[in-house]
Amino acid sequence: MLYNINSGYGHNVVTQALQGNAGKVFFVSSVTTSNIINHIQQIMVPDPDGVLRLYTTLNLAVSNCVAGRGDIIFVLPGHTETISSATALLLNIAGVTIVGLGNGASRPTFTLDTAATTRIPVSAANITFRNCIFINNFADIATVFLLTTAPGFIVDSCEFRDTSSILNALAIITTTVSVNADGLTFTNNKLSILGVTAATTPIKVATTMARITISGNTIFKAVLNNTSCLLAHAALVVTELIMERNRVFSANTDSATGGFLITTSATTNSGMVNDNYINGLDVAGAILVTAGSKYGMFNNLYDGDADASGFVLPAIGVN
Repeated sequence: MLYNINSGYGHNVVTQALQGNAGKVFFVSSVTTSNIINHIQQIMVPDPDGVLRLYTTLNLAVSNCVAGRGDIIFVLPGHTETISSATALLLNIAGVTIVGLGNGASRPTFTLDTAATTRIPVSAANITFRNCIFINNFADIATVFLLTTAPGFIVDSCEFRDTSSILNALAIITTTVSVNADGLTFTNNKLSILGVTAATTPIKVATTMARITISGNTIFKAVLNNTSCLLAHAALVVTELIMERNRVFSANTDSATGGFLITTSATTNSGMVNDNYINGLDVAGAILVTAGSKYGMFNNLYDGDADASGFVLPAIGVN
């Protein structure tokens, strides 16, 4: 099958990603026909050394990159890959950018299965993941990405789906204790959270962090009361947070101890939470961010009634 990389998330993305790039270029495809290879050669000029680097798995491509060189991996439309352990895909080379090509169902798809401990460890700085689909296909997968000393990690324009209410992930990104994961960026992603048996929050922070950006995401979430739909950082302090323009549709009916957007008991945080749109089912006393967080809150709208437009929440202050 010859995929049209020249449309959508294809040729233009390749061109833009290569501008000013000093690293090597790699391709990943589980369909390694001559048509695919010929098509790659048509849309771009190989590296100066004339090498066309095509691999069948992302892990193979990553393992052939060089840290800090600025290597780019293009994952071709139609690529499918199964991640069945905590070591099947290791993002451990600093500065690697992974770009999925294609639109809709043709985007590269990674399925996590086999064990709750299946995950993608990220253990190097400045790694980027764009335009891929991730399917959670085992009960209570702890997290899709586990960050261990991974500052500057970016996930952009990806889609995360649970297979069912019992085949699901409990987090998309989790940090570990006493590591540097500053500069985390989670933007323009779509999440379908179906799990109903355990607390599920997309980003779980287990250490103090700075410069987290969570922007432009769309989240559909099943009933998990008192569980935030974006970020949980317990008593850990987060500074310079930017959380803006996210859209949340949640079936939660109670947010008394877990805000729709953020759950934390830390009281010396800093950052802005603005222009988010939330639809929930808590009509008694909805909370977007747990009290005392010290985040700046501006123009966030909450709708607890499907037949009415949202109102500003928290209420506009008088000072």
